Amino acid sequence: MPEMNTSSLPDLIFTILFFFMMVTSMREVTLMVKFDKPTGTQLEKLARKSSTSFIYIGRPTEALRGQYGTGHRIQINDRYVEAPEIHDFVYAERDELAEADKPFYTVSVKADHNTPMGIITDVKQVMRKAYALKMMYSANKQQ
Repeated sequence: MPEMNTSSLPDLIFTILFFFMMVTSMREVTLMVKFDKPTGTQLEKLARKSSTSFIYIGRPTEALRGQYGTGHRIQINDRYVEAPEIHDFVYAERDELAEADKPFYTVSVKADHNTPMGIITDVKQVMRKAYALKMMYSANKQQ
């Protein structure tokens, strides 16, 4: 019985590995809040995602409700924060950007459509104090 030639096997494996590396997207943040984005008609696409920070507002996910309750919470990166803590987050995120990207720094708020306006107002007030004046709200296009 002749032996099978396996000299091209490493090339095949690396090709498959490269394919999966290219098509797989890595999630940067583990969502700890559940939110249904509101709908809107006058929407614009995000211009520079690299100079954008995201703030998530919503109710804790099912797995975390026993620990954090059922009220609306603010999530930044992989942790819950209170509104005043956003100030330090904005400064830290802005300092990490390249000097050319700092004028384009934007904060995107992804909030549940049932979020009380008081929480949104608290976030906006902290953003003003941190001089993060470019703020956008994430929404789905109305059908």
